[in-house]
Amino acid sequence: MVSLPGLARRADDAVRGTLSRVARRRGWTPAVLAHPGYGSGGRVRVLGRVLLAPPSAHPEQRRALPGWQRFLTLESPRTDVGVEIGGSHVVVRSDADGLVDITLDLPPGVAEAARDRGQLPVVLRAGTRSATAPVHLASPDAARGVVCDIDDTVLVTGIATPLRAAWRTFVQPMGERSAVPGMAELLRLLTAGAPHVPVVYLSNGPWNLAGPLAVFLERSGFPPGALLLTDWGPSASRWFRDGQAHKRAALQRLAADLPGVRWTLVGDTGEHDPELYREFATAAPARVRAVLLRDVTSGEPRVERIGDVPVVYGRDGASLSAALPPPD
Repeated sequence: MVSLPGLARRADDAVRGTLSRVARRRGWTPAVLAHPGYGSGGRVRVLGRVLLAPPSAHPEQRRALPGWQRFLTLESPRTDVGVEIGGSHVVVRSDADGLVDITLDLPPGVAEAARDRGQLPVVLRAGTRSATAPVHLASPDAARGVVCDIDDTVLVTGIATPLRAAWRTFVQPMGERSAVPGMAELLRLLTAGAPHVPVVYLSNGPWNLAGPLAVFLERSGFPPGALLLTDWGPSASRWFRDGQAHKRAALQRLAADLPGVRWTLVGDTGEHDPELYREFATAAPARVRAVLLRDVTSGEPRVERIGDVPVVYGRDGASLSAALPPPD
């Protein structure tokens, strides 16, 4: 028997299929978006998304829009996408949600040649249209890295007050959003003193906001890094995608993809970061240097421990920086 969420997923697919046929009859064609990925040791993870769009307008070239308009997209599932990176070319297919998530081996010598830059451009092509984004390359001997939440950790959202959070997410343009004080400086501190420390921005936010988020992070002075977002549509078993499962799987994937890295996990107390980070640090304590949590309630700085892993609480980036344990 099909569950109600499963029926909702089928209905979503049917509506999207109908709209896609109408759009294609009107001349809309696939347009690919490229998102910042990551890699190390000759392997890279390439991320992107394929939408249908009018031939005269590429989604990346839209003017600043309120968040709700960015949810009015028409994904292009199971679409051939050419991937060009480091002189190699492969063709992959977007998944049922129009997403591209592929791990590739670089040709010999390419990663070494890009080592000083710390990144490689990847070009994605769908039909006659293309997009480019960086793949951030961790140093081959990187011993530390940073995983950082976005909402209420680096970007003021106010998840604890749902109406305010909804207004900021769906109405306020990203160019008018505010960074959490001191967090850019904290992340720059965490990545200082070593070449190409990997940084991954991990969020339950939707891929629809990836472009504006990347611009916001750069404009606000955050170190460059990969974006790992999710899709908000229904799945076969849930009305909405499981954000905790998304973050849990992403942490496990990062641990496997970058096995020599010990991570500093940065988040906030507004949602599930404390529980998820505690779970990861308990299961793999050797892979976690510290857990840093912006306390959205009391804001009183304090330090706890998960075994040997310090857990630091503070109201903003400055208080977290001040309470950081000395580097090991």
